[in-house]
Amino acid sequence: MRKTAILGMALASGFAASLATPAGAEQLRFMTGPQGGSWIPLGGALKNIWEHNVPDLSLQVVPGAGVINVRGVGEGKAGIAFANSISTVDGLQGRAPFPGKVSNVCNIGSLYPQWFQLVVLGDSGISRVEDLKGRSVAIQPRGNTAEVITQQLLKVAGLSYDDIKPNFQTGYTDAVGLMKDGHAQAFTLGTTIPASAVMDLASAREMRLLDLSAYSAGMQKINEAYRLNPLPAGTYPQQQGTPSTITYTTHIITQCDRDADQVYRMTKAMWENVGTLRNVVGSMKQADVKFGAQDISVPMHEGAKRYYREANALAAK
Repeated sequence: MRKTAILGMALASGFAASLATPAGAEQLRFMTGPQGGSWIPLGGALKNIWEHNVPDLSLQVVPGAGVINVRGVGEGKAGIAFANSISTVDGLQGRAPFPGKVSNVCNIGSLYPQWFQLVVLGDSGISRVEDLKGRSVAIQPRGNTAEVITQQLLKVAGLSYDDIKPNFQTGYTDAVGLMKDGHAQAFTLGTTIPASAVMDLASAREMRLLDLSAYSAGMQKINEAYRLNPLPAGTYPQQQGTPSTITYTTHIITQCDRDADQVYRMTKAMWENVGTLRNVVGSMKQADVKFGAQDISVPMHEGAKRYYREANALAAK
C-alpha cells in the first residue's frame, strides 16, 4: 500500500475517533506516537497537566507518528500533536513525503533532541562518510526518519545507495547483530542518547562514532531544521572526545490560529510541571524553558511566545 494511502487511512480513522469524544468542555485530539514509544506516556502526562491547569480544556490522546501528526494538525483533524522538527519543516515546505505544503502549523515548544548517529567498527578504517563506499551498512527500514537522514547524508557526501551495500534492518538489535558478526561495518540510527543498541555494540566490539561536522552545511541546505551538536563526553564506552553529529528536535505543535490565551496557559503549565515530564521520559532531564523556546525553523505560536518572553527565554522583538 502506498505511503500516502496509509497516511490518509490513519487520519480518517483518527477523525472518526474524535466524533466519539463526549461533549462538554472544548475537546482537542492530541496525536502522540506509535504504541511502545515514549510519546504515548508523555502525552498522557501532558493531558493530566493541561486538563488540571487550563480551564475548559479536555484532551483525547490518540496514537500517531511524526508525518501523520503534522498533517493532522495542518488539516484540522487534531488540535495538538508531537512532531519531529525536520518533518514539520518538510511539511511547511511541501517536501516529500508530504503531498503538498502544510499550513496553519505552529510550535509550542521543544522537548528534547534526537541524535542521528553513524557508528562504525573500530577496525573498519572508516573515518568519513565517503569511506562507506563499497561497505555493508545496516540501515533502518525505508521511510524511517534515520533512513531518510542516511540517504541525505550520503547525497551530501557525493554517494547514494548504489555506492554502498545497504542492509535494511527492522530493528536496532538486528543491526547490532550484523555489526558484531562483521557482516556490516557501519550502521545508522536516530534516537535519544545513550542508545541501548550502541551500548550493546560497545560491550562486544571496538567501535567509533563518526564526526559529521564536515557535512553540517550540506545537511542544512536540505532541511534547515537540522542542527550540529557535540555528543557529550562519556556518553558511550570507548568514545573518544565529543564527536559532533546531526540532531533534530521533538516538539509540540498546534494550529497557528488557536486561541493565544489558551496556548499561553498550556505552555506555562507544561514548563511549571516539567519535573513530572522528566520523570516520564529520561531524555527530558536537561529540558528547560530556554530549550523549549529555541528556534527550530518552525514559527512559534503567539501564545507560547508570550510565555517564553515573560520567562526571559525569548528575546522581545
